[in-house]
Amino acid sequence: MKKFKIILFLMLTIISCQLKNKNESEGKSKKIASEFIKGNKMDETEFWKIIDYSIANSKNDKLEQEKTIVEKLSAYNPEQIIEFEIILRQLIIQADDFKIMGAQKIIEGYVSDDSYLYFRCWLIGKGEEIYKETIRNPDVLSDSISREDEFDFEELLYVSTKAYKIKTGKIEEDATFPRDVAYLKGLDYDFGAPPTKGVDWKEEDLPVTYPKLWRFFN
Repeated sequence: MKKFKIILFLMLTIISCQLKNKNESEGKSKKIASEFIKGNKMDETEFWKIIDYSIANSKNDKLEQEKTIVEKLSAYNPEQIIEFEIILRQLIIQADDFKIMGAQKIIEGYVSDDSYLYFRCWLIGKGEEIYKETIRNPDVLSDSISREDEFDFEELLYVSTKAYKIKTGKIEEDATFPRDVAYLKGLDYDFGAPPTKGVDWKEEDLPVTYPKLWRFFN
C-alpha cells in the first residue's frame, strides 16, 4: 500500500508539472500574440521577436505567418529591412549542415537543393528556440513538431522584398533592394553558398544517428 501511494504521488507530481509547463507556455504565447513593441534597431534579437510574434499570430498557417512578418517588417526603415534580410541569410547559411540535411531526409524522405533551402526557412520560421536547439541536435525536433506540418517556408525568402516595396513605394526591384544588397555582401545561400558544414551521412546510419526523429516519422 505504501509503495502504491508513492507511485501515485509521483504520477500526480509529473502530471502537475506538465500542466504547469503547458499553462506557462500558453501564457507566454498569449503575451507574445498581444504585444509587439518595435525596437530602435534591427539585430538578431529584433529578428527573432518578429518571427516569434508571427508564430503566435498565425495558427500554423504559413501564408498568415508571411503576412504578419511583412506587416511588422514594413514598419521599420529601409536600412532595417535590409538588415533583416542580412540576418535571415546568415541564419540560412548557418543551418547549412549535414545534420540538418539528415533530419530533412528522415522527415520528408528526400532532399533536393530547393527543398533543403525551404526546409531551413521552415526551421527559422519555427522560432529561435527550436532553431537553435535543432542546430545543436536535430533529434530534438521530434519533441516540437507534428507529422502534419508543412516542412517548407519558401515565402520567408521574399518577406524583405515585399516589406521594402511597401516602405519605399518602389515597384520594380533594383540594386537598393534587400536581396541585392545582401548578395553583394557575400551572403549567397544558393549557387555561391559556402560548403555544407559537418560530415556527410549514409542513409542506413540515420536511424541510429537520430533515433527519436526516426521513430517519430517511421
